[in-house]
Amino acid sequence: MIIDSHAHLVAPDGLYAYRANLLANGGYFFGSPKVSDDDLAACAKLNVDALDEVGTDIQLLSPRPYGQGHSMTPASIVEPWIAANNDIIARTVEMHPDRFAGVAGLPIVPEQAVEHAFGELERTVNELGFVGALVNPDPTEGLGKPPTLNDPYWWPLYEKLIELDVPMHIHSAGCYSGRESYSEHFITEESIAILSLLRSDVFQRYPALRIMISHGGGSVPYQIGRWQAERLLPILGGNDDEERFEVALKRFYFDSVLHNPASLELLLKTVGPDRVLFGTERPGSGSAMNPDTGHHFDDFKPVIDKIDFLTDADRRAIYQDNALAVYPRLASRLAKAVS
Repeated sequence: MIIDSHAHLVAPDGLYAYRANLLANGGYFFGSPKVSDDDLAACAKLNVDALDEVGTDIQLLSPRPYGQGHSMTPASIVEPWIAANNDIIARTVEMHPDRFAGVAGLPIVPEQAVEHAFGELERTVNELGFVGALVNPDPTEGLGKPPTLNDPYWWPLYEKLIELDVPMHIHSAGCYSGRESYSEHFITEESIAILSLLRSDVFQRYPALRIMISHGGGSVPYQIGRWQAERLLPILGGNDDEERFEVALKRFYFDSVLHNPASLELLLKTVGPDRVLFGTERPGSGSAMNPDTGHHFDDFKPVIDKIDFLTDADRRAIYQDNALAVYPRLASRLAKAVS
């Protein structure tokens, strides 16, 4: 089985018209998106066709990150907007229950306690059957100074995720700073997420916490030598007795959304096949044709199949087993479907 652990909702224009209405009326009236079953079915078919083209069996869907709008004002419109995205995901899953599963967007907004998002997290997991949560580590979307993931601000969320037995998929959202695009912001925030957590005692406090980092860990695997060295430098707080950086790094899981074969090989050599989940973010920013290969940049299975240091067991772990371990609610759902 091929499980794509990183993908986003393909939705009709009616969903985005709903956001425009929320912004226009300033949250005075929430209403609901006008998305017909026929329109949604047409979008879902496009997504299923994309899965069939590359041989993916099931895909985990979350909201489009750059469109989540965590920093929208007034803040009161963020929750209905993200809930609307989650509802459309749930309807998509209902149309194709053997091809999709839901990963919830969370209405985490600047200067509000993270507990504000718990109602939507519980609704999506307990009522809609979602299997994970998408977490934006910068709710200010480049406009402020958000607490890093080692800050106590986030601890209640970690406790709630463990209670619900769902993992946290780290993925930044939009960026409106004016100095970087949202794609550049993604990589920066993913890197900061790893480094801030490894400077903390979060994994000691919450050993059951499961975290998947998007896009192969941002820049961290590429820059690993710098972080290895800093762990050993006394002037920077390091020492020989501290856990080696490359060992600590394996507390995370990573997706395979790296559009360059050499980069993906580096990730696998750095963290091991047991920490990498197959993911494509397809259809998305990698859905252009690579003129050198004749495949789309986000068609990763042929790349993984050709990596000569991987065993058949390694590939099975990447394609299926790691996802089932990280997402036990998905594993349970699939087991029930088989029985």
